[in-house]
Amino acid sequence: MKTFFATAAIGLSGLFAAPAAADTCGGIYTVQSGDSLSVIADKLYKDAGKWSAIHNRNIDQIGPKPEAIRVGMKLSLACLEGLPLGLPGGREITAAAPAAAVPVRVAPGNAAVRQKINLLTGDDYAPFTSKAAHNGGLITEVVNAAMAKAAPSEGYAIHWVNDWSSHFDPLLSNALLDLGFPWYKPDCETMPDSYRCQNFHFSEPMFETLMLLFAHKDRPFTFAQDSDIEGKTLCRPAGYLTFDLDERGRDWIAEKKITLKQPHKVKDCFDMVASGEADAVAINEFTGRSVMKEAGIAEQFTVLPQPLSVLGIYVVVHKTHPRADEMLAMINKGLRSIQENGSYQTIVEDHMARIWAGF
Repeated sequence: MKTFFATAAIGLSGLFAAPAAADTCGGIYTVQSGDSLSVIADKLYKDAGKWSAIHNRNIDQIGPKPEAIRVGMKLSLACLEGLPLGLPGGREITAAAPAAAVPVRVAPGNAAVRQKINLLTGDDYAPFTSKAAHNGGLITEVVNAAMAKAAPSEGYAIHWVNDWSSHFDPLLSNALLDLGFPWYKPDCETMPDSYRCQNFHFSEPMFETLMLLFAHKDRPFTFAQDSDIEGKTLCRPAGYLTFDLDERGRDWIAEKKITLKQPHKVKDCFDMVASGEADAVAINEFTGRSVMKEAGIAEQFTVLPQPLSVLGIYVVVHKTHPRADEMLAMINKGLRSIQENGSYQTIVEDHMARIWAGF
């Protein structure tokens, strides 16, 4: 796992316009004839590029293919930068506005923490985990809320170790710490021999993110099915996961159906696509959009409307941990509880508003 991007500090000014007090933001939209996610995004967010925000939020209903919407489907739309207004089920603007960002504060540890359930994460993996991000990032806040709801009798603590390479081994493999996050899960049915599938149990997904293709506007191509990618050159930096390129029978790398470029940085991938050395950057949507914004190249690239993959983000526990099953049941129960009482969606909405405002 590598550094993704540093979250910019976002004040309340600029996140929302100043609509009338009675206006509501977000809510439920019923799909109409002629709609696509980009049409809906353009109509309601005034930005067709926010199609992925709609897809991600409704992925359980839509599935991995964004064109699978149908007339009459009811889509939940988040309040992003003060839009959309006036939909049924929306929240008043004052309730939808996120509070001022609060960076996470890590208290000094002591030997007493050994008696607690100890969770492990790392810094500089925004927007998922980052000390500079609001409440430590999206996944940190979700995990913290789930653990607080589970309320283990011995208590719990979250530890930050910035050497990501040490997380799986030795820290989790030797139960020096108990649970780790945020980690992607391979398709263990088709890739049972992968290291993560062999050695770790996974919680229920804390969040699902889209892996997207970013192509240059001067050299666009169509991606509607896996065969469209065969023969292409994709770029994903060294150190980033690649199992989604081989799972579910793709075997793009294993059977050399594609060429994979792996430079050091994400920006290097965009440079390679711009120069024609690669056809597309294949990366997490938040990373790709952030790098384009920071480099001032967003107008040069297009985001293909078919996700390369949809990956869940999980809490993991090593299979040899003596309390593995108990701890997974605990975190899953806490997650289900915050989903049922609505606090999970509140956390996600708050972070999504900040993330999209940064783009």
